[in-house]
Amino acid sequence: MAVAFFDLDKTLIAANSGSLWIRRELELGHMSRLQALRASLWIARYHLGFVSMQDAVARAISMLAGTPAQPLQARTAVFYEERVRPLYRPGAWAVLDEHRRAGDRLVLLTASTGYLSELVARELRLDAVLCNRFEVDDNGLHTGRALGTICFGEGKRVCAEAYVREAGVDLSACAFYTDSYSDLPVMEVVGRPVAVHPDHRLRSHARKRGWPVVDWGVPPGGGVPAVPPAPPVVPSTGP
Repeated sequence: MAVAFFDLDKTLIAANSGSLWIRRELELGHMSRLQALRASLWIARYHLGFVSMQDAVARAISMLAGTPAQPLQARTAVFYEERVRPLYRPGAWAVLDEHRRAGDRLVLLTASTGYLSELVARELRLDAVLCNRFEVDDNGLHTGRALGTICFGEGKRVCAEAYVREAGVDLSACAFYTDSYSDLPVMEVVGRPVAVHPDHRLRSHARKRGWPVVDWGVPPGGGVPAVPPAPPVVPSTGP
């Protein structure tokens, strides 16, 4: 038995779910333009090297403190059906089936939230999910803290290593499919690193290392509905 790890954004799906989520939250009024601006500034500071993405993710989770979990889960379920489900790359299904026939464990390894990742795992019939999860108190409110390691960059490697250790599998028997240079810590420790529609830094690095660079295609129409359905009426978790 081996383990095949899969990134989500721009790998299994042909877009960044985080950007789509922010856009939709703005549309529905669950996020103010100021909140969106702050999120964008944190991302900009990350790209400029002023903060780590782990810090940015932790900061985003902290902003959930005191908000109820159930409405956010409900909005995420609708978001998944409307904006994420149409985005699966055609080639992803074939690779998943190939690993499944080989008897490999299929594991989602993503910086996305547990609320979204569990829906993806159910759709794709994955065996496990390693992602960013939110602590929720006895009253069903977010505490503003993450559960476990922040699953990004080096954190993804920590999560992957913990998973294979528990499964009794060596990382040399594992594969990892991703588009992002930020996932290099995992790619450098697995036996089969595969760059899927990689960003320019990962593409260059993959070519130097002799790693496979693959194209899984895009869904018809890019996967985004021409006219999004009317937004549902759901409680707000915003201020």
